[in-house]
Amino acid sequence: MRRGFTLIELIVVIAIITIIAATVFVAVDPAKQLHKARNSSRWSDATSLLEGIKKYQFDNDGILPPIDNDERTVQLIGSSVSGCGGTCAGYTVAGSSCGVDLATALRPYMKDLPFDPRSGSLTNTRYYINKDEFSLVSIGACDPEGEGAGGQGEVPEIELTR
Repeated sequence: MRRGFTLIELIVVIAIITIIAATVFVAVDPAKQLHKARNSSRWSDATSLLEGIKKYQFDNDGILPPIDNDERTVQLIGSSVSGCGGTCAGYTVAGSSCGVDLATALRPYMKDLPFDPRSGSLTNTRYYINKDEFSLVSIGACDPEGEGAGGQGEVPEIELTR
């Protein structure tokens, strides 16, 4: 007699392994994890930008870089920003200049400005900045992603104010 597995036994084992693999893949949902990872990167970038601005302010006797002072509008951070009059995270992009280049001002505090992991670039980071009448600075991400399947679901507001 020859020993071994029958074809039926092999098919049953392969079917069971396939079902288990599919279940694990759906439970892990790599696309959902990717959205969460990019949002986490956005939080980190916003924190770095705000810390750089506060260090600049400390080193310059409380003076902030040239940022418009209007609660209702924001400026995009980047050296070559276009799209004045558009929106970013629900805010209107406007001001005397719809973009503000912080690369030179923040050079002593960070080598390069961080930019959005999905839609940003060195010339248009897709992060915004605003200063209110009390000189509180807000930094936020223009393009956060929903953390549900396919980028759907509730979109988090990624904004820090100090």
